[in-house]
Amino acid sequence: MNIISIIVGVIVLLFALIGFIPLLGALNWLLIPMALVGAAIGALSSHKSGRNLNLLLVAFCTIRLIIGHGIL
Repeated sequence: MNIISIIVGVIVLLFALIGFIPLLGALNWLLIPMALVGAAIGALSSHKSGRNLNLLLVAFCTIRLIIGHGIL
């Protein structure tokens, strides 16, 4: 389960880097739920690295949305 969570986290990370480009910040609205699903999958594992990666990505995408006022 941890490996699946890490894979989801890496995919979200790649798309989050694209969402960091100006005017593509709305992509983060899709990435936050994906990262939360990855965190939930990671919570089912005995290891914490996948869960922590996804929770960090949720925070990163949320901060990016706050900076862009939710749409930029």
